[in-house]
Amino acid sequence: MNEHETSAAIADETVISAIESAQSAEDASADEPDNPADRRLPLIFRIYGVAMLIVGVVTLPIIVFTSLDAVHAVIEGRMAVGTINLTTILSIIHAVVLLITTACLAVFGVLLMLNKRRHVAQWTYVMIPLTLAEGLLSLALRGFGVNLIAPAVQLVVLIALHITADPSLREERRLQLALRRMDARSEYEDAAAVGMAGRDLTGKGYISLDFFNLFWLFVVGCVFGLVIETIYHFILFGDYQDRAGFLWGPFSPIYGFGAVILTVLLNHLWRSNWLLIFCASAVIGGAFEYFTSWFMETAFGITAWNYTGQWLSIDGRTSGKYMFFWGLLGLVWVKLILPRLLALIQRIPWKARYALTAVCFVLLLFDGVMTLMALDAWYSRMAGIAQNSPVSQFFATYFDNAFMTNRFQTMSIDPSSAGRM
Repeated sequence: MNEHETSAAIADETVISAIESAQSAEDASADEPDNPADRRLPLIFRIYGVAMLIVGVVTLPIIVFTSLDAVHAVIEGRMAVGTINLTTILSIIHAVVLLITTACLAVFGVLLMLNKRRHVAQWTYVMIPLTLAEGLLSLALRGFGVNLIAPAVQLVVLIALHITADPSLREERRLQLALRRMDARSEYEDAAAVGMAGRDLTGKGYISLDFFNLFWLFVVGCVFGLVIETIYHFILFGDYQDRAGFLWGPFSPIYGFGAVILTVLLNHLWRSNWLLIFCASAVIGGAFEYFTSWFMETAFGITAWNYTGQWLSIDGRTSGKYMFFWGLLGLVWVKLILPRLLALIQRIPWKARYALTAVCFVLLLFDGVMTLMALDAWYSRMAGIAQNSPVSQFFATYFDNAFMTNRFQTMSIDPSSAGRM
């Protein structure tokens, strides 16, 4: 057994012992009125649950009846259907996603009202992707505007709920509290020293998939992905090219989201053999790269890369070459980088981690929103849409075509290829 395996085995024994001790402490204090497991969700979330239940119950029949009426009208010939184009396809997909999201909202609202903490945390994993899908489809169809307010607010509430109700985060905090009560903090620190803090305490995966861990993995992926891609381009072509994806800062969000997606989908495979992880990562990375390219072109008419003519090219959006790179990246990420990175992330002091994470999240969110608005304004100018509003004038002044071309040097824009209404 090598040194790494020995350390991991010791850490596993340490954490198991700590968990058993913590569980004993929990059982002893189960009747205490301040037991965290018995606390209700904050009132604001239960009010939100009532609102979501009402929205779901009222909106769901409207969507169903409207959709059925449209289908019936097409069948009877009362509604003419022209050539099926990208906008039509996106509209149908958007309607389906909206229907599913509305139905889930009603169930989610009931769970909030009944204070089902564990089920609420599990449902956030369903609601967050659905809300993102609804927002992205709305962005692709109508651009950046008031249509995105509802999904944006809902996404913020869901993230807040996830942080509040997530059992993995709460379990880790309760474990730490129990260890302190038993004067066994040294055991916890020994576990953290070998990278056990932040681990999935259920044993189903390597890392605890909570907001804190995933956010910092996103940040690291954004920065180091940009560095690696910039160096790769310089070595291959001999010139420097700004390959950032946000208006400000050294961030490439495709690598940030890629890091999060690989972590979430490969988390339960961390004990698997290298070939399985490589193949799974290659497929996941290729699919993600294809979707990102398709969405950028559909929403903004932007082409950021084109692999046409390469080995196993799929519509020029991904290729066998880059799927191979994604496979290697996922393998190195899961087996080598993630354990060390998790240990590094967990070194952020407990007293500062939530405040620091919140501040950095707000800054990155602002950067991302401004980037989307700048891209939307760039699209509108290139499409010949009148720029009369104060917002469009602001972006035309401070983020004009010359600025956008220089900042996003890998992107070219063609509004005719977008799928907007």
